[in-house]
Amino acid sequence: MTDAILAFVHDAMASPWIYAVILGLALLDAFFPVVPSETVVVTAGVFAASSGEPMLWLVVLAAAAGAFLGDHISYWIGRSAGHRLLSRFKPGTKRRAVYDWATTALEERGGLVLVVARYIPGGRTAVTLTMGSTAYPVRRFAFFDAIAAVSWGLYGALIGYVGGMAFENDPIKGVILGVGLAVGVTVVVEVVRHVLKKRKARVPVAPEAEAVPEPAGTQR
Repeated sequence: MTDAILAFVHDAMASPWIYAVILGLALLDAFFPVVPSETVVVTAGVFAASSGEPMLWLVVLAAAAGAFLGDHISYWIGRSAGHRLLSRFKPGTKRRAVYDWATTALEERGGLVLVVARYIPGGRTAVTLTMGSTAYPVRRFAFFDAIAAVSWGLYGALIGYVGGMAFENDPIKGVILGVGLAVGVTVVVEVVRHVLKKRKARVPVAPEAEAVPEPAGTQR
């Protein structure tokens, strides 16, 4: 059974269509976070190291292109219907909390939040829709999104490549290692974000300076 699965995955990774699949999944991931685009990119990186197919640089290019296109589609959806979509998310729900975070983060960090959100579960969709609904400048969005898309493509493919080099003769273990590393990075990002959020909440707000009365005889 394992040999049959391995043979199927190997044939799929050796197909020239794998680049189109990677691009399509990375694009769809902008609207449906459950799409396993990152897992496919990591797997492609593993096989690029262990068998030479697919080609690593084309994996990175396909992943980055799909992410870039998908983010722009999500941005324009937010621009045209973002307020209606956000109105459906009731306060107090997890989904509304993600979009509230995206709004606050955008105000504090600007376009750089798009790069950070790439590694936060659900963050990519929330940020791109929010940036569209707030009419964030398209050129600036494209600039930061290019950085986010390329960094994500490199990250996924190279993590897979590391797994493939570690288990050159056993791609399945390489995939497990690669996916485990990717999940570990996501967990670390979430833990750091949670700690920073708690620290920020504990910072006391400086009281307003009390008004000092003017000395007698100085009133006008």
